[in-house]
Amino acid sequence: MNVEILSICDAATTSPGGKLNVLGAFDALHMSRFPSAHPQCTIAMRIRFSRMEEGHHKVALSFVDADGKRIMPDVQGDLNVRIAGDEPSIVTNLVINIHQLKIPQPGYYSIDLAIDSRHESSLPIVVRELPASNNQSQGEDQPGDNPSST
Repeated sequence: MNVEILSICDAATTSPGGKLNVLGAFDALHMSRFPSAHPQCTIAMRIRFSRMEEGHHKVALSFVDADGKRIMPDVQGDLNVRIAGDEPSIVTNLVINIHQLKIPQPGYYSIDLAIDSRHESSLPIVVRELPASNNQSQGEDQPGDNPSST
């Protein structure tokens, strides 16, 4: 199997024809206070399975801090992979919406994907505290680049 996309973003959808639509992918959050909660984000995944990988698979997604401590419950699910006709592979798109993601402190975090209890991919996320001058002028927590650095 091949994890073609693992992204944290503002929103994602799937559409007919196997499309995965990703909006606002980011790898950093800037927050004005801690602990804090990011109001809404989405984890978008695109995983390709070969014909020899047909069958039942267990998927687990963990969001952990730099010490490996989970900051939210794992997201777990089952996939039943079937490949039609003589196609050599099939792609599966997964979209997981997360509301009120609790972030305890600034630092480095990781979104870890396991399939059938085997680690397949990780996505690093950095969380930074906005400087006091930005805290007053921003009014809300921002994903992505620090506004003061542009």
